[in-house]
Amino acid sequence: MAGIYIHIPYCKKKCIYCDFYFKINTDDIGEMISCIRKELISRKKYVKTSRIKTIYFGGGTPSILTREDIKTTLNTIYDNYKVSKKVEITLEANPDDLSEEKLTDFLNIGINRLSIGVQSFNDEDLIFLNRSHCSEDAINSIKMAQEKGYKNISVDLMYGLPNQSLKNWEDNLNLLFSLNIQHFSAYILTLEKKTRLFEYVKKNKVKMLDDIKIISQYNSLLKIAKENNFVQYEISNFAKNNIFSKH
Repeated sequence: MAGIYIHIPYCKKKCIYCDFYFKINTDDIGEMISCIRKELISRKKYVKTSRIKTIYFGGGTPSILTREDIKTTLNTIYDNYKVSKKVEITLEANPDDLSEEKLTDFLNIGINRLSIGVQSFNDEDLIFLNRSHCSEDAINSIKMAQEKGYKNISVDLMYGLPNQSLKNWEDNLNLLFSLNIQHFSAYILTLEKKTRLFEYVKKNKVKMLDDIKIISQYNSLLKIAKENNFVQYEISNFAKNNIFSKH
């Protein structure tokens, strides 16, 4: 199966745990989109006659892009590749980027799957992680997307956070399932060098959660997911009604 991944390396600010390359200054977005289009054209023979069944805008924060940025990129793909009529087009998004207008625009140009980076529904966790949204933003973004007609929504959550109790993690999961989403990804917080979190741990300002507590959170994740009819089809990925990520 052929698919295209497009990386958008811009973020509003840096999360405490992130060691990915990213930029805050977006002055060169136009130049980047132009370069992506050139690369798409230059690589069109790579997939030969295969039909493109998935297109994935990852990051970074692709939801920073405008309707025209994404539309121009998609047009280049359609002009140069054979694209399946049932293509899955995913956009990773932060809750604070998703206004009613943007959600409508994204849907109208072909985005049919959203991956929303919630990470936690607990405001204290979000402040610690240096996220740019709050719990209310996260809940509202999911509900808005559903109201606008998105039928394939994935949510990212993190566990193993310092000071995260088992109850706090289970509260996150129960709130997630109450929102009637189709897919979610659950990731353990990992400690990476050259991050602010690493420096905090090194200076004993933060203590990472011990393995026994993380295992308890993981076991609880499996139990509650199963109770809500979600299938674990990859280590970190869960879906119900067989709505797995094609990409």
